[in-house]
Amino acid sequence: MSEGIMSKAATMEIPISSNGVSGALNEDESLEQDLQQVMVSGPNLNETSIVSGGYGGTTEGIIPTGSLKGPAVQFNPNFLGPRLLTAEGQGPLSQPGSSHPSMTSEELSRGLAVEKFDLVKKWGINTYKCTKQLISERFGRGSRTVDLELETQIELLRDTKHKYEGVLQLARSMTAHFYNLVQTQRALGDAFSDLSQKSPELQEEFGYNAETQKLLCKNGETLLGAVNFFVSSINTLINKTMEDTLMTVKQYETARLEYDAYRADLEELSLGPRDAATLCRMEIAQQNFQIHRNKYEKLRGDVTIKLRFLQENKVKVMHKQLLLFHNAISSYFAGNQQQLEASLQQFNIKLSSAASDKPSWLEEQ
Repeated sequence: MSEGIMSKAATMEIPISSNGVSGALNEDESLEQDLQQVMVSGPNLNETSIVSGGYGGTTEGIIPTGSLKGPAVQFNPNFLGPRLLTAEGQGPLSQPGSSHPSMTSEELSRGLAVEKFDLVKKWGINTYKCTKQLISERFGRGSRTVDLELETQIELLRDTKHKYEGVLQLARSMTAHFYNLVQTQRALGDAFSDLSQKSPELQEEFGYNAETQKLLCKNGETLLGAVNFFVSSINTLINKTMEDTLMTVKQYETARLEYDAYRADLEELSLGPRDAATLCRMEIAQQNFQIHRNKYEKLRGDVTIKLRFLQENKVKVMHKQLLLFHNAISSYFAGNQQQLEASLQQFNIKLSSAASDKPSWLEEQ
């Protein structure tokens, strides 16, 4: 038995490589060595224009790199050599003394660059289509989607906001002037009080004028509290509530323009020849059209809901503020101090300044 095995082994040919190492490798091991050689010494698949199917330079199996998405070579941790993966798996860390570059970071950089290029490309196409649609609408050559009821409400909102801004500006101007009047009354009252002490022959006359100015100053500060509350509420209504709705309106108008632009693009392609390339472009255009149509309809619904809620909120706020303004102004100029203070209590308004509670110079004496 042993002699038979030895004789059989003696008849087998064992190829010897050039360095004296046995070359008896199976086909899988040989293929693995070829792959290692391609990855180490072969061309960079992301930088060449084509990928050849073998070493001989034949054109069989050529794949354009434009059809490749992401890194062309899958990362294999078994061939890192002396390099190690980080804990997060984000890329290899070279051991001390190793000068091999990080393959993963290069692939990541290429991927980010391709992604940014795609974003810029999509933005450029979208901007071109929307600009073309806008110019066509301005010159009357392009059609646009019109919602008459909704656009009437939007125009009414813009007009209302403009008029409310005028009321707000006038109310602020009135507040500034009235504040200066109250400060003048306070200074005049202090002057009368001082003179009543230094002019015995006119003490009574200076005294009741000082008290009158003191009362006017106190009522003026109460009125200022009411008017300041009115101004603050109107400012919130205009620059927060209305502005929030108008921001949604701007998004809706942009979505409407994009929807019409992609609709016009699809209609233009439908009129062209029906070859394979055009059919492919029409399919992509149909998908883009549907995406922008859904966006447009969603924002149209959002604008409709916000306009309805804004109308209800505006009526409620303005009813309260106009009633406050009327009661405060009429009570002040009628000299009804109790009614003026009752107006502030009715709307839970507290004066921010405690100057009205401070006794005059005459009372301190």
